[in-house]
Amino acid sequence: MDLKNIVENLIDTFIFAGKVSIDLRKQGLIKKIKSDNTPVSNGDLEVNQIITKKISQITPDIPIVSEETIDNKENTEMKDFWLVDPIDGTYDYINDLDEFTINAGLIINGKPVAGLINAPAKKRMFYSYGDSLAFELSDGKETKLDGLNSKDRSSIKFVSYSNKIKPEIKKIYDEMGVKDHVRMKSSLKFCVVATGEYDGYVAEPRACEWDIAAGHAILIHSGGTITDFDKNPIIYGKKNFKNPSLILKNKKLSNG
Repeated sequence: MDLKNIVENLIDTFIFAGKVSIDLRKQGLIKKIKSDNTPVSNGDLEVNQIITKKISQITPDIPIVSEETIDNKENTEMKDFWLVDPIDGTYDYINDLDEFTINAGLIINGKPVAGLINAPAKKRMFYSYGDSLAFELSDGKETKLDGLNSKDRSSIKFVSYSNKIKPEIKKIYDEMGVKDHVRMKSSLKFCVVATGEYDGYVAEPRACEWDIAAGHAILIHSGGTITDFDKNPIIYGKKNFKNPSLILKNKKLSNG
């Protein structure tokens, strides 16, 4: 399987989908609340259609599991499949904020082998397709990600999904010497750890596999690591596609 070719053939589609998401937001989104009490918009659904159509054309024999459709969600026998979250950070998206992302991760034998994340409002596109083959495309310039862009910080700085740090996460922060954290939404957290802008991220079990698959691939291909709280690897294709606890570290912290 030519992962480089697959990913490179999806980059333009992701950039186009990002432009569509911004245009639809400018026009005024149609919003509703799903059965799980989370928001969705016509932008989520349009982006989903754009990227899943292209993925199906490139890899017709690999099933797609998307947050916004029911297809393949009952199939627990899959080892190879795509995980798609067309808009991660829908709250940001519908409220004219800028941290939402467009995501697709390719899972082979239960492990992420390639990922694409576009943060269109930030004008940052991330992708990876193998060890030491993680990149950011911004302003037409491709930069290899190595997790070392720490700007010689004197303290360890994490991203967090909330300003309120739960006791079990505070305990891990203390053990790792984390001195500061910044709230950030969506899978952009994985990307800024992969670049080295931040050192890591910790979360108790929450969200679903399509929220993390693309970011997982990008992070490990930049030299970073991701495990659960007990240092077990993250496996994909679990029942209900629910995430375990997570600890992300950039390359510098992983090697420290």
